[in-house]
Amino acid sequence: MRFQAPQLGALGVTFTAFRTMQFVSLVAIIGIAANFINEIVTSQRDAPDVLVGTLAVASIATLYVSISYILYYDGLLPLLVAGGIDLALLVAAIVVAVTIGKPLSMLKCELLPQPTPPTQTFAMSISARDYASAAAKYNNYLALITTDQPHCYEIKAVWGLSIALCVLFAFSAVICVGLWRRTKSGAAAAPKDIEG
Repeated sequence: MRFQAPQLGALGVTFTAFRTMQFVSLVAIIGIAANFINEIVTSQRDAPDVLVGTLAVASIATLYVSISYILYYDGLLPLLVAGGIDLALLVAAIVVAVTIGKPLSMLKCELLPQPTPPTQTFAMSISARDYASAAAKYNNYLALITTDQPHCYEIKAVWGLSIALCVLFAFSAVICVGLWRRTKSGAAAAPKDIEG
């Protein structure tokens, strides 16, 4: 049994390339955010909602990207539906990029202190406070990203990958519509078998 991707020209190749870039970006976001959350939880602090939301959106998007490419490869992907879901994930990526990036836009990581051992960093950088209010949770997030240079660079990497995902999902939505038109016109103009 030989596997062969659908032959849909440049659009098909572009779709494959974009799905690959989306998958790699999402896996990187999941790894960085999960590591960050692990360090926070290890230091017996509550993980900020921003990071938990980012991890949830990235996990769902990774699942979708994987399944949609498998369906595309087998020629079973409803392309208009996939274009709509890509637009929905574009909106989710925009929300993630804005919520993560709001405090990061003016932050200069090189001005932050060098790292100290992880348990001391989080335990000493955040005083005990009530996490009930949204303002306290947001201040917790600010305190965590300004702890030291590596944490600042990690969260900025997540922010940059989220911005890249906005572009990737926007283009893949357009590509899905283009692929749908191509397959629709290809099915309508199927060659006729004329005898005689």
